[in-house]
Amino acid sequence: MKKAAIFFGTGYEEIEALTVVDLLRRAGVEAVCVSADNTDSVTGSHKISVAMDAGVDDIDFESFDVLVCPGGMPGTKKLEACKKLTDNIRKFYDSGKLIAAICAAPSIFGHMGLLEGKKACIYPGMEPELKGAEVSYDRVVKTDNIITSRGMGTAIAFALEIIAALLDRKTADELGKTIVYLND
Repeated sequence: MKKAAIFFGTGYEEIEALTVVDLLRRAGVEAVCVSADNTDSVTGSHKISVAMDAGVDDIDFESFDVLVCPGGMPGTKKLEACKKLTDNIRKFYDSGKLIAAICAAPSIFGHMGLLEGKKACIYPGMEPELKGAEVSYDRVVKTDNIITSRGMGTAIAFALEIIAALLDRKTADELGKTIVYLND
């Protein structure tokens, strides 16, 4: 079974985070909600609190197939300030393992220098944060082992792209039809 870590920082964007968790679980991927500050629950930017499965200090990063960073403010800044997370994002990137970020969170990859010469997208108006990237305005972009997406309205497309990368396109498309997101 494939395994995904979805990281939550106080002020995360609820739809971006929970859509990924929900769709990954529907696809049979073990989706683990991880608190960047090791709390038992994390409150999003719209005051919705969600119970966490683990804290960042309690997980074995090597057991995961993808690290996912939802956006939202100040959630994105909380994720970027978590050295254990950014150190492991770099390890995943360097080893060719999948990393994914949506909304403001692709800025983390940009600030780390991971997007140099790669196509990527981000929340409108934040394009300068994609340091060295070829900026795209597509809903979701996969370049090598990096998936980026633009915001709450692209959360389903983002989650389905992660599923396609972890499992296969057919599984992602079938799930898209099941949830009435994709037509035939």
